[in-house]
Amino acid sequence: MVGLFSIMGHEKCESYLIFSGEAALGDNFRTFLYFLGLAYCFLGLSAITARFFKSMENVVKHTRKVVEIDPVTQTEVVRHEKVWNYTIADISLLAFGTSFPQISLATIDAIRNVGNLYAGGLGPGTLVGSAAFDLFPIHAVCVVVPKAGELKKIADIGVWLVELFWSFWAYIWLYIILKVWTPDVVTLWEALLTVLQYGLLLTHAYAQDKRWPYISLPIERDERPEEWVPEESPYFIRESLDKIDFSETSPMSEEHGETVDIFSIHSVNPTDQKYERVRQIDDNVAQISDKAKEMMTEDVHLFKIWRQQFVDALTLESLETKKLKNSYLRMGRILWQSLLLPWRFLFAFVPPCHIAHGWISFICSLLFISGIAYIVTRITDLISCVTGINAYVIAFTALASGTSWPDLVASKIAAERQITADSAIANITCSNSVNIYVGIGVPWLIDTLYNFIAYREPLRIQDAGGLSFSLLVFFSTSVGCISVLVLRRLIFGAELGGPRIWAWITCVYFMLLWIIFVVLSSLKVSGFI
Repeated sequence: MVGLFSIMGHEKCESYLIFSGEAALGDNFRTFLYFLGLAYCFLGLSAITARFFKSMENVVKHTRKVVEIDPVTQTEVVRHEKVWNYTIADISLLAFGTSFPQISLATIDAIRNVGNLYAGGLGPGTLVGSAAFDLFPIHAVCVVVPKAGELKKIADIGVWLVELFWSFWAYIWLYIILKVWTPDVVTLWEALLTVLQYGLLLTHAYAQDKRWPYISLPIERDERPEEWVPEESPYFIRESLDKIDFSETSPMSEEHGETVDIFSIHSVNPTDQKYERVRQIDDNVAQISDKAKEMMTEDVHLFKIWRQQFVDALTLESLETKKLKNSYLRMGRILWQSLLLPWRFLFAFVPPCHIAHGWISFICSLLFISGIAYIVTRITDLISCVTGINAYVIAFTALASGTSWPDLVASKIAAERQITADSAIANITCSNSVNIYVGIGVPWLIDTLYNFIAYREPLRIQDAGGLSFSLLVFFSTSVGCISVLVLRRLIFGAELGGPRIWAWITCVYFMLLWIIFVVLSSLKVSGFI
């Protein structure tokens, strides 16, 4: 029996991360340092995700000019249409981008394993664990993100059902490969078919979005917003509004003993002094808005914007921090910003998202994510080496949770900023599909192709039984998760938000499902069940 821990009696780990002297340190101290480094890398992943999401918004907002001839007047009609279909953007840009840490980690693990007849364990274990983290904790967070009483529902149920089908089928397909079709072995054709199914997912989802006959579900969709995300106020407006002193507005007229509505922006009596300050603020906002729009239309020097990124990265006390009256809370915010300072400074080198419609920033963000994923892989190997903890246990617990952090941040942002729940939930279901079709398919394709050419042998899977058991547990618990989402739609009319007490009950239920998955999978892989 291979226990969860095999610290007693395991050989001294001579591997190191930075310098050879690490091997001379005590195992407990090394473990503490490596876990600390792992946590800091996860903070870096969280920080770069915000920049990645912003660049992706610019990519999705890109429009193209279309000139048409009016058949009646024979005049040119110019309109601007979106380049990206929102469904395809959710599946490719959002889901693929937020799953890039897991995909990078699995691909790096496969490249390091090239020439070995047995597949590496970090990749598949991380991706299955990541699927559970995506489905349970991220849903738990998204349910409670909307404000109390606010409801956010999926506008296009048909597309969501298609995405959900391919998400479930991905894990059924993985089980068929490992236990039914060719037990404990992956062939070149199985790996190739796995990758090609990602194309089928994109095609099927697009067909459903466009309501193609014969292959789309006859389900009507609710009205969707024109913009992928609501338009934000320009930074110049927000910064200038912070400088306006609203405290000068008098809330009470003591002479007449009557209450003044300080939220009114128009006075019935133009000469009424009680409303004069409010009109002044309204005028200021209009002037600021006009000036901001004027600045946005001008050709702003990109190097100036880029320089501002470094200034913001090195600024420890933001305007929000300065407004805090609690000195301890304010100091805590400053210490937190100091902790993130190295990551923020490093990511300031990512070009502004205004360049090339955000594509350069998007690609650079993915490169940074890939680099952090490589460091995470090295640290995880060292933790397993030093402690003797089964690599699979680390993979689908700590590693899966950390690499799924961009998924959590992206879905949370989408749940906060978007009017509907489509992208927040689509990121979860599609990330799970991407994890299998791309995250496992591509690494297995690399290894099986090499083994086929070099040895004429398939790729063998170590501990396939433990992985298959995890898939069964995941599939069983995911049914409970989806059932609750359906019930929330039927009872409250939306998947996210609603009455606060029920939102928190749903959140706790989803977290319990995740704990069940982690405990049962860990016990199985460690040989206890």
